[in-house]
Amino acid sequence: MKTVDDEPAEERPPRVAPGWGLARRAKSLVTVTASLALAVAGLAMSPIAAQAAAPTVVSLTFDDGHVDQMAAAQTLDSLGLKATFYVTSGVVGTPNYFTLAQVQSLAGAGHEIGGHTVTHPDLTTLPADEATRQVCNDRVNLSNWGFRVTSFAYPFAAANANTETIARNCGYNSARGLGDIRTRFSCTTCAVGETMPPADPYYTKAPDQVENTWTLADLQRSVTQAENGAGGWVQLTFHHIANNPSDPITTSPTLFNQFANWLKTRPATTTVKTVDQVIGGTVKPLVSGPAVPPPGTGNLVKNPSFDTLTNGLPQCWQQGGYGTNAPTFSTVNQGRTGRAAQIIMRNYANGDAKWLPSLDLGGCSPAGTAGRSYNLGMWYKSTVPTQFAVYYRSGIGSWTYWTSSPWFAAATTFQKASWTTPALPAGASGISFGLNIFSNGTLVTDDAEMFDAASTPPPPPPAAGANLVQNASLETAGMGSFPQCFQASGFGTNTPAYTTLTTGAHSGTRAVQLVMSGYSNGDSKLLPALDSGSCAPPGTAGKTYSLRAWYTSTTNTQFAVYYRNSAGTWVYWTSSPWLAPAATYTQASFTTPALPAGATAISFGLNLFSNGTLVTDDYAMYDTVGAPAL
Repeated sequence: MKTVDDEPAEERPPRVAPGWGLARRAKSLVTVTASLALAVAGLAMSPIAAQAAAPTVVSLTFDDGHVDQMAAAQTLDSLGLKATFYVTSGVVGTPNYFTLAQVQSLAGAGHEIGGHTVTHPDLTTLPADEATRQVCNDRVNLSNWGFRVTSFAYPFAAANANTETIARNCGYNSARGLGDIRTRFSCTTCAVGETMPPADPYYTKAPDQVENTWTLADLQRSVTQAENGAGGWVQLTFHHIANNPSDPITTSPTLFNQFANWLKTRPATTTVKTVDQVIGGTVKPLVSGPAVPPPGTGNLVKNPSFDTLTNGLPQCWQQGGYGTNAPTFSTVNQGRTGRAAQIIMRNYANGDAKWLPSLDLGGCSPAGTAGRSYNLGMWYKSTVPTQFAVYYRSGIGSWTYWTSSPWFAAATTFQKASWTTPALPAGASGISFGLNIFSNGTLVTDDAEMFDAASTPPPPPPAAGANLVQNASLETAGMGSFPQCFQASGFGTNTPAYTTLTTGAHSGTRAVQLVMSGYSNGDSKLLPALDSGSCAPPGTAGKTYSLRAWYTSTTNTQFAVYYRNSAGTWVYWTSSPWLAPAATYTQASFTTPALPAGATAISFGLNLFSNGTLVTDDYAMYDTVGAPAL
């Protein structure tokens, strides 16, 4: 089992990266009923009819910048056909997407490079400033890399009057939608081709995206129905070109090659052009989106309690993850305060899932300053361990996995996970983070926070005489055989066995028994969790504390005491004098020295350092000022 000191496995980009979702423009899927006779008739147009047909223009477009689209580019290059590649600039150079050199090679071969936003959001759900940054800054990024950028495609084909205005104001000459040209799958009463020029250049009509249900006959019919009808412009949209039939937006290289070779043989009235060649126009000046406000003060997380919804989802949050697993994301009303975000993980093989502040350009993601550290916090309940997964945004708006926190134990009631990041890398301007789930189970999160470490408000001081130990009587179950907020610890050569007893407790119904055998050296003990969150009892440097626990033991025991230093690392501190064996419950007590400078928390427990049996219950830790009498 992984410990808190293990390095996290390398992460891939979150599952929310471009191409994971199907087009969200409304589509009405219909049963395939087209007759074979009609299909054959549609493809078997005579040369005379072809000569008389109205001109038809086909544009082959590719969305997102998936690296497997290079297979299609090789086929097109061999046939002398040119396409339009709509590139999401924020993922260029990340795994499974184009490198900058590959995009440059496409442009060098005569293909068009178009814009597709920086991080592929649904623009219709964003505030105006963020939507403008996504569209304008994507064009700026691509243009600064040396490309002629005049054409745009809406992610998920999600558009409205506001997004059309943004596309125009950012300097594009056109913007493509989806789902408004006839196919056998949908829009069966639509036109067979877009007009040239389009009636609305900032929402040009196109068939639904090509999916794995499309056959060669479907691709051919999208062309021949225009050739046999009123002609016009047919924009075909591809995503993945690969042998992966389980992915609904994948087209096999064989099918694409068959179609491209067929397309090359069409009569002279049918031509293949890039979107820019169809629309025309000059390259307009670059326009940058609104500047991102600098980090403010206080909690930098927007909608931290998940209470504000947009289209049924928590505003400013998105679903993330990677690997082979089947997460279900939802919101629940039984949060720590109001609503909370839930993930149920099933069929886990590898990877993770998490809710994250939106990986955007600053409209929702918390702003950060390079060189500064940040205190992250989030309340959670979980049936399995969890940890923070953290990302940062670079200067061009791309997001990169950064680091992960130590693990936090499973918890049946809300506990606060807290962790301080390293210094934010040079060039970074934003942070996104979330507690993840990386095994089958259920995770509920609520009340996220992120503060500049230099200005984090101190936690409220505990009430005078308050017991600082969480789950002090061990009644709330946690992970495995251990109570919530407690863990086993020890060292040396020995064989400890822990059991949660449901009879014979000092108070309540639960106590923990430790049986030591095979003892050679070292010790073992039950401790409040050595975490960076709310389980470890908080301490203040310079203060002394009264430690207490009830026990029975067949052999000597003593308190072993640890503290968490300013770097967040747990170190051994001191031990109490030995305590005698006890056949009936006896209260052990020990007053610590003054807590060292920089220390922020204490953990302690009665240990066994020989073969025998120890039962503990009812832990307590008090500031010696105001501590109740023994």
